Amino acid sequence: MRALVSPCFVCGVTATRTPSALGVKSILRPLPHLERRPAQHLLLVGVGAALALGALVGIAWAAGFHTVYERMSDVDGIWLPVALWCEIAAYAGYIVAYRELVRVEGGPSLGIGRTGAIVAAGFGVFVIRGGFFVDRHALEDAGISERQARIRVLGLGALEYAVLAPATAVAAMIIVGRGQTHPSLGFTLPWVIAVPLGFAAAVVALAYRERLHGHGGWRNVVAHALEALYVLRRLAAQPGEHAGAFLGTALYWLGDIACLWACLRAFHTQPDLAAMLIGYATGYALTRRTLPLGGAGTVEVLVSFALAWTGIPLANAVLAVCAYRFFNLWLPLLPAAIGLRHLKRWREVVSETTR
Repeated sequence: MRALVSPCFVCGVTATRTPSALGVKSILRPLPHLERRPAQHLLLVGVGAALALGALVGIAWAAGFHTVYERMSDVDGIWLPVALWCEIAAYAGYIVAYRELVRVEGGPSLGIGRTGAIVAAGFGVFVIRGGFFVDRHALEDAGISERQARIRVLGLGALEYAVLAPATAVAAMIIVGRGQTHPSLGFTLPWVIAVPLGFAAAVVALAYRERLHGHGGWRNVVAHALEALYVLRRLAAQPGEHAGAFLGTALYWLGDIACLWACLRAFHTQPDLAAMLIGYATGYALTRRTLPLGGAGTVEVLVSFALAWTGIPLANAVLAVCAYRFFNLWLPLLPAAIGLRHLKRWREVVSETTR
């Protein structure tokens, strides 16, 4: 095996690296997703699977392996096809919302196939930087400038929370009004208080949007965030033309939450819908498209314990989350891989046409 020699850029000392070491380093390094080889993607899938399995085993240990086994041996399988169709509806809603967000303010109109490929690839477990990184590069390949691509990606995240947060705040108000102890005030009051304050702060902050243009440093970061909020305002200002953005996002959340609900029903748990929504939203403090490797490991832990904190037995919660993650992460792995392949092909076409 031939060694490669390269100098250190700090001290000038030469270091010898073997190709195998380079391969491991390049896999762990956050390379752009379109530059990785199939073997590297497979390794990332393996890492994600190990993280998810480790998380589920750890939660099962906390719940008691014997209790989990007893719950697992009594599955109502009729709910599993329901969970599958709910997740399909969630993906369809995200595709609709994505198209509307991209074409606002004179953006390109992406086809259903291309949008579906971007959405599927962005939810893939092989994306180490999170799905929004896929989105940014895909939008740039579609002809959007780097700055506008960043703004639209931030707008996509804001759109997700603009639909989920108010619904969760209403659910929290219902729980508080009932005087329920599960979930506790520590879970409900932050939603009741923070969501209205957050929306009010966003409205006030938009007044300073133009003042931050052209600045660097933290002002540039804030400027991008405000531009993303402005995109949402433009969507809301044209409901006849862009209603699909909010309706699609609502369908995405409704389908994904219904998938989790069906998985809970499969393990003989009939959760209070308002409490379950709070547990779901708390577990998704960061949406899975923002998390590395599709949130493998992270989502399993956060959602399982968040559901337990709302009053669902932890053994039932971990089994339901395991089934839920099969439908919303592992089953869509094949469409995600196909979508990634199409994104690579479109990148090659763009490169050839710009030569």
